[in-house]
Amino acid sequence: MEQQVLETYTVESPEQAMALLNPLRAEILSRLTEPASAAELARAINDIPQRVNYHLKALEKVGLVRRVGTRQVRNLVEVLYQAIARTYILSETLNWPKEAVDRIKDQGSLSHLVTAAERIKRDALVLLEKSDQQEEIPSATVDTQIRLGSREQRSAFVQEYVELVRQLAEKYQADDAGEEPYQVVLAVYPKPAQGGEEE
Repeated sequence: MEQQVLETYTVESPEQAMALLNPLRAEILSRLTEPASAAELARAINDIPQRVNYHLKALEKVGLVRRVGTRQVRNLVEVLYQAIARTYILSETLNWPKEAVDRIKDQGSLSHLVTAAERIKRDALVLLEKSDQQEEIPSATVDTQIRLGSREQRSAFVQEYVELVRQLAEKYQADDAGEEPYQVVLAVYPKPAQGGEEE
């Protein structure tokens, strides 16, 4: 049932690019590296199944998710969906002006940042409740700053950053699918100064 998920997919159609700009759709995609139903996703992101199902169908229509099977749950048959990739890169050949492509990339990254921050907050509150019940919750946070002098430096830094994280994840990935999964979220963005301006 589970199908191969690409590590990276290059988005070349405007329809796919626009779908990725929607924060909820980006959130749904990030949770579909393994098959899941609309009901499962709705519980995971604290939303209603009908709304999630609507966005799933929109993502399926533009080819970013696919149906990978069904599952009987009580008297219902749930459709299982899976994303086609773990990460998405906007192609320079979208036939849009470079400024528009750059803006979409920035907006898409910022939308995903907002969605990721909301997910971390929700997950942290759940884990805090478990911690209050004397359950041990291993976690770690890394917070640092770096000054990057040019667009080229920023691009090179992000590429190397992604590759190092990929290598680290591969090195420590447990072979046993029964092991407890850990969520890893890493972000790079300009630090806002007082008053909302970027530093």
